[in-house]
Amino acid sequence: MHNHPSHIAVIHQNSLCCLAMRTILNDIMPFMGAMGGIEIVSFSNIDELTEEYRNKIFLYFVSGEIVCENLQYFSQIVRRCIVLNEGEEFTHKEFKHINILLPERELIKSLLTIHNHTHHSHSPHHTEKPQEESLSLREKEVLELIVKGYINKEIADRLNISTSTVIFHRKNICERVGSKSIGRLTIYAVMNGIVDLREL
Repeated sequence: MHNHPSHIAVIHQNSLCCLAMRTILNDIMPFMGAMGGIEIVSFSNIDELTEEYRNKIFLYFVSGEIVCENLQYFSQIVRRCIVLNEGEEFTHKEFKHINILLPERELIKSLLTIHNHTHHSHSPHHTEKPQEESLSLREKEVLELIVKGYINKEIADRLNISTSTVIFHRKNICERVGSKSIGRLTIYAVMNGIVDLREL
């Protein structure tokens, strides 16, 4: 049994938003050195958040509306709370926030930016550096261009290699990362220092 917080909570009225955030967070967690024992749970309102769960949660992703309705509670845990807003300016500046209406790539970039600023400070399980699968120098060059939005032909032209070679490298990269998702490849590249978040 865990004696320390081991859960991330997503609290939002919209069940589709909860599902989308859980999927993205599950993609990100392995690259943040937070694999062991982390569980992502979701709730549609704060009343579902029992005392037992509150003691297990180290990070909250909460809709702006729910934060405003329960400001006294969330103000006490402001450093462990990220507000999910829908493009509008969130009036309580002490909270970190992300716009959930952004395209997936931009949403992931926002999450990674927040992660870089907090340096795992609230994660109960973290390592100094994510463990990198051994990509060759050429595969890293290909991955960098993939996550910057270049298509196979453009990558081939920029690296002076054939398109079939790019496809071969791309296949190897996806196998090592364990996903073809651009979002997940982006997370991998940023977390392993292959691409700078500011370049995306």
